[in-house]
Amino acid sequence: MTDPVTADLTPVDRPPADLPASNPVSRWRRLSAYIGPAISVAILGGALWQVHELDWHTLVRYIPTSPLIWLVLGVNYLSGPVGDWVIFRKLWKIPADGIFPLIKKMIGNQILLSYVGEVYFYDWARRHVKMEGSPFGAVKDVAILSAMAGYVMTLIMLAIAWPYFNHYAFGFNRREIYGSIGVMLVIGLAITFLRNRILSLPRKDLVFVLMVHMVRLIVNTVLTAVLWSLMLPAVPFASWLMLSTGRLLVTRLPVIPNQEIAFAGALALFGGPVNQTLQMITAIALFITAIHIVVYMAMLLLDLAQRERNA
Repeated sequence: MTDPVTADLTPVDRPPADLPASNPVSRWRRLSAYIGPAISVAILGGALWQVHELDWHTLVRYIPTSPLIWLVLGVNYLSGPVGDWVIFRKLWKIPADGIFPLIKKMIGNQILLSYVGEVYFYDWARRHVKMEGSPFGAVKDVAILSAMAGYVMTLIMLAIAWPYFNHYAFGFNRREIYGSIGVMLVIGLAITFLRNRILSLPRKDLVFVLMVHMVRLIVNTVLTAVLWSLMLPAVPFASWLMLSTGRLLVTRLPVIPNQEIAFAGALALFGGPVNQTLQMITAIALFITAIHIVVYMAMLLLDLAQRERNA
């Protein structure tokens, strides 16, 4: 039955219907406010676990005494975050202190899981960077183009190193190589032809991001060879450069099941003190893990000090 009080009212004059008790969007925003802190706590837990798992005997035994070695290691360590900062400086005009969440992004990816750092950085950018639209599209595009740059570099290096595959065994067969090439080509062509659906950045920005990733990979490969050469100077630098290139090649091939065996085959190919080289590379990996822990703890202390200062 129609209410006689409101029957003659126009739609404009009638009282509004009751609003929903809760707003799903605001509820999601409240939940998303915990994403960054939750990832930070998870990274802290991973860092503390890495402290427990570190081989301190090997770490102490191989601590470099040359300041140049530490300088090269530090520059190589920061090459990834600096490259990301250059990219997002152009895209979003992020400030200089934007390098810190990018370092946290790298540490999260290497200590926890791949791409968890992207989730953390997306949450940081959404709260700290003023831009039009959501930062999700740019973060997604940068991550995709990072993988694309790795595939491009791998195909280039594979073409250069192809004569070695005709004479030496790298720990994998031609079927695995051809399968890796096929996977990379299919993914690359799919992203190229469907870029308007997959990628959201303008074409000019996509080219810029891809070029920065390529430069970062080259710098990382060269600096890794320089670092190895400084730690084991008896081996010629050209051999270290070839080995660094081969390591990047082996670890980027997507259908290689035993990458460590393949890299050991590359060590045997280039000669030199194989056992000593493996120990040195293991020590460098321990140094990087230790640097992750120290840097992350330092950034947490800086954050706490900043909050106390602003309180």
